[in-house]
Amino acid sequence: MVRCTMSTVNGCALTSLIPTAQSSSSLKRRPIVVCQALSNSPPSLIQNKPVFAAPAPIIHPILTEDMGKEYEEAIAGLQKLLSEKEELGPVAAAKIDQIKAELATADKTTVSSTVEQLKNGFVHFKREKYEKNPALYGELAKGQSPTYMVFACSDSRVCPSHVLNLHPGEAFMVRNIANMVPAYDKVRYSGVGSAIEYAVLHLKVKEIIVIGHSACGGIKGLMSLSDDGSTSTDFIEDWVKIGLPAKAKVKAELGDAPFADQCGLCEKEAVNVSLGNLLSYPFVREGLVKKTLALKGGYYDFAKGSFELWGLEFALSPSLSVKDVATILHWKLY
Repeated sequence: MVRCTMSTVNGCALTSLIPTAQSSSSLKRRPIVVCQALSNSPPSLIQNKPVFAAPAPIIHPILTEDMGKEYEEAIAGLQKLLSEKEELGPVAAAKIDQIKAELATADKTTVSSTVEQLKNGFVHFKREKYEKNPALYGELAKGQSPTYMVFACSDSRVCPSHVLNLHPGEAFMVRNIANMVPAYDKVRYSGVGSAIEYAVLHLKVKEIIVIGHSACGGIKGLMSLSDDGSTSTDFIEDWVKIGLPAKAKVKAELGDAPFADQCGLCEKEAVNVSLGNLLSYPFVREGLVKKTLALKGGYYDFAKGSFELWGLEFALSPSLSVKDVATILHWKLY
């Protein structure tokens, strides 16, 4: 059993999971179960409308000094040409009228093209970030030494760098649907495994943080999975099945609650499932035993503007195998 405590710092709710006296002596954490096997059902769409839609932002072009110089040079060149060849005056006038009409139309455009938005975004970044922090980017050019490894959702509304004010070089990030961490599997999940291995063994991160969030479409998909095991997508449903233990726990505790409430609880319970799955990685367990690594869970509610953070306490032996850990956590391995 695990007891939660919560405190508030600067408007953020900080939650700790504290093992009670009834907790297992070998692992002070709630038991969980790992995901089910792959389904071979044919694919289609989970839903035919987006969970969230927002109007495209209005991006105003950023005029730099170089752009101003180019304009002045172009005008000077045109004036020089017309002074030398006066017969080109009528042609130039017609061209200028055409350019004026095009500029007037462009000025009325309320949304920049996607390419223009990216270009303007980089100009802003370089001017306001890169060029104002030469020492930082000079060090980053030599290598990285992040403190954190962060698992976060791919959702466009929950970028960890913005939410937690993380600067370049501070966090090694993995983002995927519903911020899931699968159990150790060298074949099915080598992509996630390689990221964890690199972060722990090579970058020597001190913390691995799994961050869930409110209104998560991936968790909604998990809670909507058919009980008969059928699927309608190539990848999505099989991926979110990693969180099936969280769904089972929520259904057992809040089976009669509104679906939205069930999803809200599952968003946090799925984080705990991922934290448990991290224990199946030998190098993660070794870091926990040596106390060079810690695991944290987090939850960002962007509707309320709140953030929760909790930690888990473990008592592991470095000699434990993956199957031993699975037994402790009541996992079912495939």
